[in-house]
Amino acid sequence: MPIEQSKLLLRQTRRLSWREVLVIGLPSVVIAVAGVWFAARFMKPAPPDHITLATGVAGGGYAEFGERYRKRLARDGVRLDLRASAGSVDNWALLRDPKSGVDAALVQSGIANEDDAVGLVALGSVAYEPLWVFCDSDKPIDRLPGLKGKRLAIGVPGSGTRELAKRLIAFNGLDAGQVTEVEIGGTEAAEALLTHRVDCMFIIAAPQAGLLKALIYAPRAEIVNFAQAEAYVRRLHYLTKVTLPEGTIDLEDNIPPRDITLLAATAELVVREDLHPAIQMLLLQAAEEVHGDGDIFHREGDFPSAHRFDLPLSDDAKRYYKSGPPFLQRYLPFWLANFVDRMLVLLIPLVAILFPLFRIVPPLYQWRVRSRIYRWYGELMFIENETRRAMTAGEQRDHEARLDAIETLVNDLEPPLAYADQFYALRTHIDFVRDKLAKATLTAAG
Repeated sequence: MPIEQSKLLLRQTRRLSWREVLVIGLPSVVIAVAGVWFAARFMKPAPPDHITLATGVAGGGYAEFGERYRKRLARDGVRLDLRASAGSVDNWALLRDPKSGVDAALVQSGIANEDDAVGLVALGSVAYEPLWVFCDSDKPIDRLPGLKGKRLAIGVPGSGTRELAKRLIAFNGLDAGQVTEVEIGGTEAAEALLTHRVDCMFIIAAPQAGLLKALIYAPRAEIVNFAQAEAYVRRLHYLTKVTLPEGTIDLEDNIPPRDITLLAATAELVVREDLHPAIQMLLLQAAEEVHGDGDIFHREGDFPSAHRFDLPLSDDAKRYYKSGPPFLQRYLPFWLANFVDRMLVLLIPLVAILFPLFRIVPPLYQWRVRSRIYRWYGELMFIENETRRAMTAGEQRDHEARLDAIETLVNDLEPPLAYADQFYALRTHIDFVRDKLAKATLTAAG
């Protein structure tokens, strides 16, 4: 190898540690950063710290549920804003309006329409909603056709009560000429019934509602018994037949005095499809806490339920009903569980990249450093082999010059400390070849 080529080669081998770290480390860092960037594209965003739930009229069942949901979510640091409304119909309209800001709502079964539910999914059923029909009468009524010719308080516009009442009235062939529909509900309808301004009123409420108890104890407020409930349920899939047993409200006074069959809709928890999965899980946990206890019409553990009526069940809800809350949320605070869950999306691919790199980079670094040292042995072996034959004086001077150049350049090397033994071994071998060359020169001279 010519002296100039040797000088060029050795310039390339100076400061081995810095150079090899740069040559090997930089691509490794680039690969790791690229892996993180790629994984980050699939990383779930952090769950929002507040959402909005559409409930219903103040003092109603939905409003009470909303308050209990709000307290449950607050324990996990999520603020639940409650949006009052006229009821289920209004809630459905708010959910369908992307500008409303409503993320979730309680909706009565039979209100939602899957054809108009783009981007909406159900988290399941959460409670029965019994329909009560009270009439100003001194004798039992067991069929809706018996309401012919009466004034009916059917609920306010936008409420689920009004929607269901109108369907049942039409279902029994009672047209506008046969009944008078008065669009009032709640306390106003009860006052109208008790002051004889209407003959009957429709109300959807839980048995423990204060207004309902006042009506049950009122004189001449007779509860309509749906003797044909099974027929309604068979034809209107979103309704359920429930029974109010004799004496359930008051055992001492035997109220009601007989078993009463009612029709019940089901409250469904509906959310936007893009609502963060962690928030969907949190709402389901809240629903289990709020609705899990039994009451007159259902057993403990019946709700929340995967049974749905109008909308498809969300994928996250399916997982919840199959396996319960996510593993991390069972043992960690909500915010920490979600942080760890999101970080795993980064850590798993990062570990998958770094583990092979940690196995490949050290041997590669070792090989490159050693190769910069070992490459000189080819020159030394060539010169040593030359000493085994007769050389001219010019060849001997050329070999000496090569050795001098190699030694000078090797002395300028700054290898990593871990490879110092190999560096000094190279210098020893240069001296060894120089001794052999010197002996060869004396022999040639003699």
